[in-house]
Amino acid sequence: MSRWLKPVIRRFSSLRTPDLQVDNIVIGAGVVGLAIGEKLTRSLPKESTIVVEKNKRVGEETSARNSEVIHAGLYYPEDSLKTKLCIQGNKKLYELLSRTDIPHQRIGKWIVAQDKEQHDYLNKLSDKATRLGIETYFLDKNESNRQEPHINAYSTLVSPSTGIIDSHSLMDYLEQRTDVALCTSVRSIEPYTGGGYLLEIVTGSDVSTVLARRVFNSGGLHADKVSNMLIPDAYKLYYARGHYYAYNTPLDVHHLIYPCPEKNLAGLGTHLTLDLAGRAKFGPDVQYIDNPFDYSVPDDQMKKQAFVNAIHSYLPSLNQDKLHADYSGIRPKLAGPGEPFRDFIIKEESEHDNFFSLIGIESPGLTSSLAIADYVYSMIRK
Repeated sequence: MSRWLKPVIRRFSSLRTPDLQVDNIVIGAGVVGLAIGEKLTRSLPKESTIVVEKNKRVGEETSARNSEVIHAGLYYPEDSLKTKLCIQGNKKLYELLSRTDIPHQRIGKWIVAQDKEQHDYLNKLSDKATRLGIETYFLDKNESNRQEPHINAYSTLVSPSTGIIDSHSLMDYLEQRTDVALCTSVRSIEPYTGGGYLLEIVTGSDVSTVLARRVFNSGGLHADKVSNMLIPDAYKLYYARGHYYAYNTPLDVHHLIYPCPEKNLAGLGTHLTLDLAGRAKFGPDVQYIDNPFDYSVPDDQMKKQAFVNAIHSYLPSLNQDKLHADYSGIRPKLAGPGEPFRDFIIKEESEHDNFFSLIGIESPGLTSSLAIADYVYSMIRK
């Protein structure tokens, strides 16, 4: 918490009327909320901006529990926000990384087909990448075997701009450049007679009211509930838990390995990713759940065997005895089980000027975060 914000929070605790005003409140200090806070702080230096976060640390939920992959923007419909913002975010993120010491590696991704039908899918994906200006290229089987002898592939499409990043270091960088109030949740939101929004804020045992000129709802798993405080029943999110398994011995693999994705893009398949220390992990799968706080990872034999079967399709040398349950993450999804693709919702609410909703910000939200911040900023009527 910044030195500036501590006295502000103390003042909040004694207020029961909106006699303290701020220009901008961002709800949620995941990577997207932090990026919005940093953008507003940098671009509107004469305005006050606060990011409020209910947890003890920033990014404790979706932003900290993912594959930490910098995506290229290949998979989603060409005219979708997910595609547009992922492509822009990839470029903006690498530009930021080039001038900071945030750990990352531009390691490249292989998307591997196991049969002719999947190869046809890769051909279509390559054509789409060309239309979108995303670099990809094919490797023949001999070159694939030379570079990654342990990977089984009928054909391989390479995405060289895909990478990995230390998401915690990125969030630390953004947090240092805006004001963040931790352990601070929003209990209610209502329009204020004179303009703006009156928020009831809870910090520990203190309840206070804050008048904000603009509100940016980047509440992640809870973003539907936040916007529904103002617009009842406007949104509904589903929770898709993804489990990750770790491999407890080094793997002689040097790229991220992705199978062809699942139908409706429910997930990108049980892929192999490497962390910055070179350790391998596999996942995530997709399991819809009702509780957005349940991060359990069932280490049962049936779950493990499903992982082993998926991984063996492209890594037949995997020793299943060295595979063990590691962690899970939960994605806020607008599409329920079996439903078709749903895009990000990022909008200023039509009947509520200066209230901005960001709903269903799942993958590729990490990659897109800086571009999302620019996109939201472009909506502001200064």
